[in-house]
Amino acid sequence: MRQRCGHVFLLLFIAAGTVTAQSDSVLRGIVRDPSGAVVRGAEIQVLAPQQRFVGAARTDEQGRFAIPVGQPGSYMVELRAAGFGDVRTAIKFPLPDGRSLELTTGSPSIHEEVSVTASVDQIEPTTRLTQPVNVIDERDLQMRAKSVVAQVANEEVGLHLQRTSPVMAGVFVRGLTGNKVNVFVDGVRYSTGAQRGGVSTFLDLIDPALLESVEVLRGPNSAQYGSDALGGSLQFLSRVPSIGIENGHKFGGLLSAAGDTGDRSAGGHFTGSYASSRVGVLFGGAARRIGDLRTGGGIDSHAAVTRFLGVPSNVLMPAHLPDTGFTQYGGQASVNWLPGKDAHVIASYRHGRQDDGKRYDQLLGGDGNLIADLRDLTLDLFYARYERVSAGWFDHVTLTGSINSQREERVNQGGNGNPRASINHEPERTTVFGVQAAVRKQLSPRQSLVLGGDFYPEHIAAPSIGVNPTTGLSTVRRGRVPDGATYRAGGVFAQDSVELVPSKVQLVANLRMNGASYRARASASPIVNGQPLWPDDELTAIGWAFRAGLNAVVSNDWNVTANVSRGFRAPHITDLGTLGLTGSGFEVAAPDVAGLGGTVGSTADGTAVSLGQPVEQVRPETSLTYEGGLHFRRAAWRSNLSIFVNEIHDNIAKQSLILPPGAVGKSLGGTPITAQSPNGVVFVTAATNAVLVRANFDNARITGVEHTFEWRPSPRWSTGTTVTYLYAKEGYVRANYFAPSGRWWSGTYVHVAAAQGRLSTLDLDDRRTGAGRSRTSIRNFFLNGATTRGWIGPGADNAIGTEDDVLIATGETVAQIQDRVLGVGVTSAPMLVEVRSFATIGWRGGLRFGRHELILDAENLTDENYRGPSWGIDAPGRSLFLRYITRF
Repeated sequence: MRQRCGHVFLLLFIAAGTVTAQSDSVLRGIVRDPSGAVVRGAEIQVLAPQQRFVGAARTDEQGRFAIPVGQPGSYMVELRAAGFGDVRTAIKFPLPDGRSLELTTGSPSIHEEVSVTASVDQIEPTTRLTQPVNVIDERDLQMRAKSVVAQVANEEVGLHLQRTSPVMAGVFVRGLTGNKVNVFVDGVRYSTGAQRGGVSTFLDLIDPALLESVEVLRGPNSAQYGSDALGGSLQFLSRVPSIGIENGHKFGGLLSAAGDTGDRSAGGHFTGSYASSRVGVLFGGAARRIGDLRTGGGIDSHAAVTRFLGVPSNVLMPAHLPDTGFTQYGGQASVNWLPGKDAHVIASYRHGRQDDGKRYDQLLGGDGNLIADLRDLTLDLFYARYERVSAGWFDHVTLTGSINSQREERVNQGGNGNPRASINHEPERTTVFGVQAAVRKQLSPRQSLVLGGDFYPEHIAAPSIGVNPTTGLSTVRRGRVPDGATYRAGGVFAQDSVELVPSKVQLVANLRMNGASYRARASASPIVNGQPLWPDDELTAIGWAFRAGLNAVVSNDWNVTANVSRGFRAPHITDLGTLGLTGSGFEVAAPDVAGLGGTVGSTADGTAVSLGQPVEQVRPETSLTYEGGLHFRRAAWRSNLSIFVNEIHDNIAKQSLILPPGAVGKSLGGTPITAQSPNGVVFVTAATNAVLVRANFDNARITGVEHTFEWRPSPRWSTGTTVTYLYAKEGYVRANYFAPSGRWWSGTYVHVAAAQGRLSTLDLDDRRTGAGRSRTSIRNFFLNGATTRGWIGPGADNAIGTEDDVLIATGETVAQIQDRVLGVGVTSAPMLVEVRSFATIGWRGGLRFGRHELILDAENLTDENYRGPSWGIDAPGRSLFLRYITRF
């Protein structure tokens, strides 16, 4: 394989052509409105790859502009004119035959998708890329991200929103999420080794109000974005401060306010900017209060009262679900500086915070516990980037340094609402210092080479205590991961891009070597009962990855793409050291089972039997992805079809832990085992389901089909569909009308999903999906959570806490409820065996008047109750969203 990769790169170098000298380094053009009239005072900005600023200008009285560009290459031109939609287009400079660029002010009906992140050294329309990319622009951000940034995944092909709780979310990319999808902010790695496996606690701290766009690379990209993105990469792009204003300076800004009836939310944001010839400054802030959410039909399909007591949530709970509100605020400041003709410096600081957040799925939304707080969720991200053109033999050099600090405190009390259970505090802070470097050489007008590398050392502080609510005494305990653990990850890469046939066939190939190391020290642990809370543990992993992609233009209307890529994901801190309550239940790490004779179970529930596979530290995962695409584009038609197969080897999965008989009373990292089934499955009080352990359990294959279609029969009308087919089948249909003036538009959309019946035993037991329950968990909630909340009354003996106590709403005893909910003689069963199908319809529209804009969205008009896979809360019911924007 290595020999074949070398041959590929050799052929690419042989394909290099000759360099053509350019006499004119100025981009000239004209701007017109849809009627053909010239537009005066329109703002034009030119950006290079990775959002590097090149130049800016305003159109004169004749609608013309001129911007010095310098080097030949690919660039993005952004057009903004008062009263019209923004326009982004990709160009190759110099333009053919030295012609001028003609731009037309846009409306929502005129939209070209341009990616600035898919290629490390190119800006391309998505139709010219060798891999599929979702481009989510500012307009889509404003409409979709009503409360958190993860909502931008809605309506996108190949993506699916994962809403674990109101404050926590993730994005499925081609069926994978969590630590198999990495996240970047302005090209700086945001994901950390401490990120949880199924959801990102800190993803929604990236405030959507402070972003310009989002791009999602579907499938592994093995060069600049690492090899561990087995599903894909999320790229969040901030607004870039303008610069290059000649003969003076310019001030600008934006104010926005928004509200939603579904969660009684209200908030707003502002940005201000200053620009001169060499310096640009942008600063902004955002704040919003999200109230308690009303879901479809005013009910919660997975509520603890439904799961354990078998009564609808609206019998005992209000329509606006308690403990689903939170407050979010943040800010950002960026500086753009041109210290010299060939140098560019940008520095940016971003802060975000969420208060009053809770894991609703662990409260009345699932487990019925009394406390599941997410406290002090805070983000501080700073980076500085230096770029230089004409640096020796190389055409371009980039150096980036970053500091990423993410902190939280989990406060949990288990036992299905037991007020006497320990209240556990788990504060965590992960600090990452990152370094990135890349150099680029344009070998010919048709070929470019990029070399680079990155290194991200991480340190995590994770002390923990448990508080006895009866006595008030606190004891030291083991946190989710070992306190003081370190994780170091990095790699080096090379990428070559070449046009094998000018403007017809493009080939991109890259190769990356990766390394990662993990270390936890027993010497950093407190001593409890004469023993450290965790042992020494370490792991080092090295692996390689590659990608080769081809884009061939078959005709003026058709082009085809093909990709093959290998991914490599070293186990993260979460894979190697997790112990405690997670979204799936209570987990242990391999070192915490050492000496107990633990083996891996056949399933992830209480029915598991031992496979005879000993519990041992997990190994790296690898993937091999094959993909083909067929793309059609004409003036009024657009169609994109992708088919892929992703084979994951040594897949890290959660399975039930099996221990030899007599495990009750033994400790798992300081947590006592309270029950054990005859087949060896063990339980603790913190969770209702079996204790889980991670293992390289199997190989997995994900096959998918993705398709988008758009038809514009006239400038006034457009319609389109989005279809994703994996294990789950989902689609969107939309139709829009645009006023000839471009000042207003109106449209409707339909969201449809088929039932998802292919669920694992982990899913069926998960409170968020199958909501498994047993006679023990029903009894626990009846005696604890339901009694504490006042839903249980005394029976004939007129005393609380005895066997004849009754559920006031139905008059049943706990034994009667167990038989009704589970069936006579049934020990345990999931509440649901599938994620139910649904169909919703909505209406949205927009209005522009001068510098002002209004956006409305009437969502889920049929008030359908539904949720997606792994959601910890149902989707919003019928609601109206309103956003007002003004620019100055």
